[in-house]
Parts: sequence; structure tokens; C-alpha cells
Amino acid sequence: MIFEHEIPAGSRLYFGAGARLKRRIEAKAAELLEEREYEEIVTPIFSYHQHESFDDPKELIRLNDAANHEVSLRADSTADVVRIATKRLGRSTGSKKWFYIQPVYRFPTREQYQIGAEHLGGSFGGVAADAIALLESLKIRPLLQVANIAIPRLLNERYGVALEDLKSMHIERILSAGYPWLKRLVYLHRPEELEDVSAYPEDIAAELVRIREAVAGLDYRPLVISPLYYAKLRYYDALIFRLYEENTIFATGGIYRIDGVRAAGFAVLTDACIAKIIHKGNA
Repeated sequence: MIFEHEIPAGSRLYFGAGARLKRRIEAKAAELLEEREYEEIVTPIFSYHQHESFDDPKELIRLNDAANHEVSLRADSTADVVRIATKRLGRSTGSKKWFYIQPVYRFPTREQYQIGAEHLGGSFGGVAADAIALLESLKIRPLLQVANIAIPRLLNERYGVALEDLKSMHIERILSAGYPWLKRLVYLHRPEELEDVSAYPEDIAAELVRIREAVAGLDYRPLVISPLYYAKLRYYDALIFRLYEENTIFATGGIYRIDGVRAAGFAVLTDACIAKIIHKGNA
């Protein structure tokens, strides 16, 4: 039996102090991002192209439009922001920096509020700094994890390491590829370990240098390197980051390419921030 007051598992309900806190967080984020020259955009809740961003289409909530074309509820904002800004808005705006404050939806009934930003032609360091600044304005300072999606892809395409083993971080199977430098790569976590990359093959070393250069430009601690981390969204192809504490992710982002457009962006997970602030008693 479903009672009249029940809401689906995974959906969100804010009221009273929680609703006020959500509004204040979003207002503070909008002010900060506008100061950094981002313009606001609100994208449609329905999309024709969400499946292009996800490895697993089961994550999408799908239905059909009046012409029987399949559409999905917005499960990710990045691709739609880039396509709308470059193809639909076109010459009507010269802005390269956009931010959004809106929820995304995943199957079966998971609802997640996000504050995100996309910078067309932007840099990894720029969007990472913006995400960090937003969290610091909320007095949240989690661990910063920096990775490079090119490394697990190289391991899969050139060194025979199964992508599924990389996604699940099955260490024993990864090491079974037999390369003498692989164990060192698996357990590489500290930025100072990137000072000498001569033990690695040239292609892997080049991508590790990109991580080293990115980290050198970030004045932030605590920080960890995770060269084998694999992001699930298809459009990421270079440097990526996460800001997390224990099992809670507060922000993700990085460099990507969508329809030939090079960009960088991030998403701050509003629900996680609200829960953290309430838990600290700072609401």
C-alpha cells in the first residue's frame, strides 16, 4: 500500500529550514558565478540526446513525445548546455561561460539538485578553482581527487587492461596485465610521486605530466592523485576531478569534448552540501 503522504525513494523534499538553506546556497552560488562572468541558463527537463552521454542507458527515465520520438528526463545538464549554447543560441550571444541551477533525474526515481557551470574553451584549472571557491563559500573543504581519463583508456586500448576492471578498480586483474610499471601506477596517490615519470611508457608518462602540471596550478589541500580513476560520463576525455569526503561527493568536473566543442565544467551536488551544513549545525 502507498500512503497519500509517501514520496518515491530517491526523490527530494525540502521544507522550513532546509528549504531556506537550499535557496540561500543557490543564491550565493548564482552571485559567485555571475561575478566570475558566467551567464545563467535553464535547460528543458526533456531531452532527445541524453543517451549519448551515458555508458548505461538504464540510468535514463525514458518516454515518448507527441511524434513518438524517444525523449529522456534530464539526467545530465552538460551536453544540453553546450549544444544549446553553440547551436541553438548561436550568434545571438557571445557568452562562453554558462551556469545552471536545476535538478537531474536518474532511473528509477532518483532526483538530484545541482549547481553547474560550463566554460566553452575553458581550462581545467579555471573550473576546478571555481568549484573549490563555491564550496569554500559554504565552508566545505573536502578532499580533491585529480585524475586523467586518458590513462585508463590507454591502458585498455594499448595494454590490454579490461575497462570493466578499471571501472571497478579490480586491482588483482589490473596487475595481471604483467607490466612492471603498472603496480607503481596503481598505487600512485601523492603529487610528489609525479616528479619523475621516466619509469612509465612514453604515452602514459605524457598523461601523468598533464596531471602534474594541473596540480601545480591548484593551491588546494587536501589533494590526492588517482591516475586509474574512470569517469562514467562518455564526454570526459582528459583531466577530471572530484571533491569528496568519505562516501559523499560534493563536486565533479573536468575537461571534455562534445560535438567537436572543447570545454571544461563542473557540477556541485546541492543535496550533499545541504546535508553537510545541517549536520555541522550551520544552517
